[in-house]
Amino acid sequence: MDRRDFLSAVPAPALAAQAGPGPALLKPRMPKPGDTVGLISPSTFVADPDQLQTMQLTARMFGWRTKTGAQVGKREAALGDSIPARVADIHTMFADPDVKAVICVRGGYGTPQLLDALDYDLIRRNPKLLLGYSDITGLHLAIHQKTGLVTFHGPTGLSPFTEFSQNWFRRSLEPRPMGPLSNPTERNPFRPQHPLRTIRPGQARGRLIGGNLTLISCLMGTPYEPDVRGKILFLEDVGEEPYRMDRMLQQLALAGKFDQCAGVVFGECVDCGPRDFQPSITFNYTLGEVLDRVFSKVKVPVFHGLLIGHTADQITLPLGVMASLDAGKKELIIEEAATL
Repeated sequence: MDRRDFLSAVPAPALAAQAGPGPALLKPRMPKPGDTVGLISPSTFVADPDQLQTMQLTARMFGWRTKTGAQVGKREAALGDSIPARVADIHTMFADPDVKAVICVRGGYGTPQLLDALDYDLIRRNPKLLLGYSDITGLHLAIHQKTGLVTFHGPTGLSPFTEFSQNWFRRSLEPRPMGPLSNPTERNPFRPQHPLRTIRPGQARGRLIGGNLTLISCLMGTPYEPDVRGKILFLEDVGEEPYRMDRMLQQLALAGKFDQCAGVVFGECVDCGPRDFQPSITFNYTLGEVLDRVFSKVKVPVFHGLLIGHTADQITLPLGVMASLDAGKKELIIEEAATL
């Protein structure tokens, strides 16, 4: 049954609009050692046998058995031709009672093609952990919007899964709050490798929503556009020049997303600097300048640099759980368990 969440942000400058109606929060069960997890390729195909072996090793690292989707390992002549097969793999894994979690092998491109064809009632009746990031943001936002399921923005089956990433992924699965999130300890605090920076100080509290900026921009104006009202919005991307980042952020700003949310966490953006000079492109601001220009106009707290996206060391974020943000301290705290 639908319900209305009333989420508040603190202090007063970070006060956000109350969240609109939506499905009740639905949490998956934590997969245990010996359980079977389903491996799917809803985005770009993976056909390299060495990579296919790597994804199997990833599951075994956590003590899980695997069931591989029928589409995994297949190379299609045209991405559009594989839409029914990719949708079928998602449905099969959620419907299979032996499968306790669904792991996306990689991101890439293609999930928006699938969203209108998904059986959200089937997914709601069979809540399971869904893991992935980047293009998988399309699945995260649509499934959470339509079902209320807590999904996990984190490593894919082919991610590096460093010790740091493994630790945060394991913490996200435990049936207790993850607590404060932090980047790795810096070896040289005077020249940090992963610096955090306050853009707009303040505190806020709300449910967590977000993902890849390009995918969020793609879903604007669709039934899968994220409802950010009263929520903490996290954003990340990779390989986008500052002018493109500015364009997508301006879209969210013009849509009122930064007025509606409680606060913003912007992840470390790898390879998001200006390219070599091209006479036709005169926008040569850095990403830091873009973020300051955009977020100087908002009233909610914002900080930048948390490792939540296209980085080897990666923090897993569960969509839909309650979190708090202190941008002055550059701190995001997960206050609610994401699994049962």
